[in-house]
Amino acid sequence: MKVIERYILRRMLLLFLGALAWTLAIVWTTQVLARIDLVTDGGQSALTFFEVAALIIPTVIPIVVPFAVAGAVAQTLSGMNADSELVVINAAGASRMTVAKPVLLLAVAASIFCFVIQNGVEPYARQRNRDLIAEARADFLSLVIQEGTFRKIEDGLFVQVGERLPGNRLAGIFVADSREEGIDLIYYAKTGAVVDRSDTKALLMNDGVVQRKAVGGDISIVHFTSYAFDLSAFDADTGSAVRMPKDQTTTYLLNPNRNDEVYKKSPHLYKNELNKRFSEWLYPIAFALIALAVAGDAKSHREARIHPLVTTICIALFVRWMGYFAEGQTKTQPLFNYVLYAVPIGMALVSVWCIRTQRAMELPIGWVDAINAFSGRVSRFLTDLRLRISNSRIGRGSV
Repeated sequence: MKVIERYILRRMLLLFLGALAWTLAIVWTTQVLARIDLVTDGGQSALTFFEVAALIIPTVIPIVVPFAVAGAVAQTLSGMNADSELVVINAAGASRMTVAKPVLLLAVAASIFCFVIQNGVEPYARQRNRDLIAEARADFLSLVIQEGTFRKIEDGLFVQVGERLPGNRLAGIFVADSREEGIDLIYYAKTGAVVDRSDTKALLMNDGVVQRKAVGGDISIVHFTSYAFDLSAFDADTGSAVRMPKDQTTTYLLNPNRNDEVYKKSPHLYKNELNKRFSEWLYPIAFALIALAVAGDAKSHREARIHPLVTTICIALFVRWMGYFAEGQTKTQPLFNYVLYAVPIGMALVSVWCIRTQRAMELPIGWVDAINAFSGRVSRFLTDLRLRISNSRIGRGSV
């Protein structure tokens, strides 16, 4: 590899790692906050929460890597153009491959990385994540033994235990059940215990009352000596983790078990997931070629209507949206399985054509004018805001 090629590759690699770290942190944070209820409502330890949070990372990497590649390539080439480095490279008689080679090396390495993560790491991370959540929700005792606090078991079902007694017995049991529409049930018992017999799990309550409120407002109260509150339905739903196609390994998708309950109901989902995994690793290459087509040529600063990074990201977002749209359509229209491959490959071919014919890949003029107008309004608003703040400070100082 030539010195100039190593120089370009080093600059792109540093920007890629920086962009990947920040983008991954932002997306990961949004995903983690959606699972904070595992600790607040599930009564689980912080260690379990952090394990679940760590298992989210492999699912986020294939999403952010293509955009990190596009941003790194576009910003590097734009900076080199601004410093007249691209002009010098062209004047020295270097071929276009001098700039394209390090871009393709970074893109291919990122694509291989995404393929390995999505097909080798992500399925196991999803399985472990689903198992942890299922175990947390299925462990009913870990919810109810939190003395003096309300615990949400599922939508419409809340439990509070006043005290835990020796022998795994409970005291001061309060249950609010509004899962059935139009009927509110409230149970209170002095003592009780959770019993588990074969496949049946129940909350056995002793010496208590049950209050039933109907839609019309009628209230009935019944005293009981012993009452068993059935938990088997809840336990069956959450006690074991159901493996969805996205949780299965690639080898399993290639040859799924015909007795799989999910496969029996929707066998096409396995094929859709397989096509998704075999197509998404192409996006880093497609996005790198888009950035190369947008910012790979030496241009005068007077020709630039909008920053190449903005153009690259806008085109990349549109292409990725088309990929997500095709993925959603595969659930009902099998023909869109081919579109999953056509989107990144087609965009890559268009970018190669622009590069070979030396045509600039740019946003439509209307889009550019709209973006420039919006940027101008934002800039004027910020300028006016700074002036108002400065004038208010001067006014307070004179007083």
